[in-house]
Amino acid sequence: MTEVGAGLAAARPAREIRAAERIHVVGVAGAGASAAALLADRAGALVGGCDRGGPSPYTVALADAGIPMTWSHDAAHVTAVPPPDRLAVTKALTAIQPDHPELVAARDAGIPVESWQQVIADAAIGRELIGIAGTHGKSTTAGWLVHVLVTAGMDPCAFVGALLPSTVTGGAPATARWGAGRAFVVEADEYAGNFDAYRPAIAVLTSAEWDHPDVFRDAAAVTDAFEGWLRRMPLDATVVANAADPGVRAILARLVDRPTTLLTYALLDDDDRTPARPAGITGRIELADPGGTTLVIDGPGFSAEPLAVRLGTAGRHNAANALAVAAAARVAGMEAPAIVAGLASFTGVGRRLERKGEAAGVVVYDDYAHHPTAIRETLRAIRQREPGRRVWAVYEPLTYHRTAALLDAFADALSGADAVVIADIWAGRDPDTTIASARGLAHAVHTRRPGMVVDAPGSVEATAAWLSREVRSGDAVLVMGGGRSYRIAELLVEALGAMEAG
Repeated sequence: MTEVGAGLAAARPAREIRAAERIHVVGVAGAGASAAALLADRAGALVGGCDRGGPSPYTVALADAGIPMTWSHDAAHVTAVPPPDRLAVTKALTAIQPDHPELVAARDAGIPVESWQQVIADAAIGRELIGIAGTHGKSTTAGWLVHVLVTAGMDPCAFVGALLPSTVTGGAPATARWGAGRAFVVEADEYAGNFDAYRPAIAVLTSAEWDHPDVFRDAAAVTDAFEGWLRRMPLDATVVANAADPGVRAILARLVDRPTTLLTYALLDDDDRTPARPAGITGRIELADPGGTTLVIDGPGFSAEPLAVRLGTAGRHNAANALAVAAAARVAGMEAPAIVAGLASFTGVGRRLERKGEAAGVVVYDDYAHHPTAIRETLRAIRQREPGRRVWAVYEPLTYHRTAALLDAFADALSGADAVVIADIWAGRDPDTTIASARGLAHAVHTRRPGMVVDAPGSVEATAAWLSREVRSGDAVLVMGGGRSYRIAELLVEALGAMEAG
C-alpha cells in the first residue's frame, strides 16, 4: 500500500490560529487547500500559497480576498524573510513528490509541515464542529447542511469539498464559508486519515464502502479507519449514522462499548417499513419526477405525523442525504419547520448533477462521481431528471489504481447507460500508469452490452470533440470524474452552441 502523509507532522489537537501567523499553502488551487487558505485568512493569519497548476475555479474567492498566490513551486517561498511559521499541504503530495523543493526547504529550516486539514481544524477552535464523513455523499450533505443553517440565520463556518454557491458564501463561489455562528461544518474525508485532525461534537456517517485501494487494502481497512476516527471523538459527542447502509451498520456494531449518543436515520424501500437497524429518523420517497423528489420524514422532532418535504434534488441517494441533513440539524438544535424550509430550497453544490447547459437539443450535466456506486446512483438520478432521453455516460476514470481494482464494478455500473464514452485516465497521485487503460474499461463495458455505443476517444479535449459529432437532439450527456472531466462538459456545451448558432 502507498505510504501517504509520510513526512507530515502527525494530526494533533487543534489550537487557535495566532494573529498574523504566517501560513504558506502548497497546492492552493485545490478544493481543500483553497478552503484552508480562506479560513486561515479569516481567522487572522497571514496566508499565501502556490500551485504550479495555475488558477482554478477554487482560487477566484482567494483572489477576491486578496490572498497572494504564485503559479510555481520554489524553495524561495519557504526561505523568504520572514519565513512562514508552517506549511500546509495535501497528504498526497508527500507520496508522489517527497523531494518537493518547498517540503525539503521547510524540513531543513525546521518549519512544521502539516496537512491543510489541520489548518481547518485550527480555524474551527471555539466552534461546534460538525464532521460529515462517509464514502459517498459527503459534499452534498455538508453543503446542504450549511445551506439549511444559513437559511435559518445560524451563520455557520464551513469547509465543503465542492463549490458552495454565492447565495451561501456571500461572495464568489468557494469551498469555504466564514460566519459568526457557533456551528462549523467540515467535510471529513477518510483517505489516508485526512479526517484525523477533526474531533467533531457531531459526526455524520453517510456510508462506508471500499474505495481508495492505494491506501485501504480491503473493506475491513475502511471500517477500521472509520471506527478509529469515531473513537477519538469527545465522549459527549453525537453520531448521526445511516442505518440503511451495511458498512455503517458494521462500524456501529464495533462501537457498542462506547457511550456515544447515537441518532440513526434510514431511507426506507417502498416495500419495507422497518430498516435493518431501527432508525430514529426515517424517510420514504412519495414521488420522484423530473422536477424533484417528495420525501416523507418521520421521527423525533418531526411532528406527530410524518412530514412531507419537496426536494429540488433527484435520486434516492439525495433523499438519503436529505435525511442525514435533517438528523444533523436536529442535533444542532434546529426545529422541524426551519429544517424543512432549508431542505426544500437547496439547489445543490458544484459538480453534483450540475446542469451545465443545453444546445442543439442536447442537455449536458456534470458530476464528480468516480466510484461504481456513485456512477450507478447518478445515472438513476439523471433518468429521473431527464426521462425519455438517450443517456450518455461520459467518464474520466480517477486514478489508475482505482480503475484497475474496481474495473468490473465500473463496467457494470456504466453499462446502465445507453451509450458510454471513456476519456483518458486521470493519473493523480499514481506512480504506475500501466495497470489500467481507458480502452480496457471501454472493452469491459462492451462485453456486457455488445450492441451499445462504447468508445475511448482519448484526452478530455478529444472526448468533447468526439461527442459533439456523435450526440443528437434529445440526448442527455452525463459527464463524470474527478480530474479534468468538468472540461468535457464545458467544451461540449460550447461546441454544440456553436453548431446551433452556425
